[in-house]
Amino acid sequence: MKRPRYLLDTCICVFLMRDKFNIRSRIGNVGLKNCCISEITVAELLYGAILSKDENNIKLTKDFCDNIEIIPIFDSLMEFARQKVKLRKEGMPIDDFDLLIACGAIVNDLIVVTDNTKHFERLPVKLQNWVKR
Repeated sequence: MKRPRYLLDTCICVFLMRDKFNIRSRIGNVGLKNCCISEITVAELLYGAILSKDENNIKLTKDFCDNIEIIPIFDSLMEFARQKVKLRKEGMPIDDFDLLIACGAIVNDLIVVTDNTKHFERLPVKLQNWVKR
């Protein structure tokens, strides 16, 4: 049986780097090789690290990105356009970055791991929230 693969949303990556909500243990349970992030998440993480003006955050972000598979967005662009049109017709648009991340999960058959399930539940994606508050 094929093991599930997980697309970690930006918030989950931030929690991991801040060692919050036992995310490191959850990743250990599923295996880092079964986890990946979107190029969009890389952009969001780098933005946050640079905004913080803390060189340690920039290094931590670069190290994290060097050690996890990064899914390119190119293969997701057609799905992005389809889903964006559908959501617009329904009058329920979502943020383009969240939509791109979700479409990466759709075309690559990945489970989105996020604490922001509300952003994704209008899309045909499998969702998990590993955050226990």
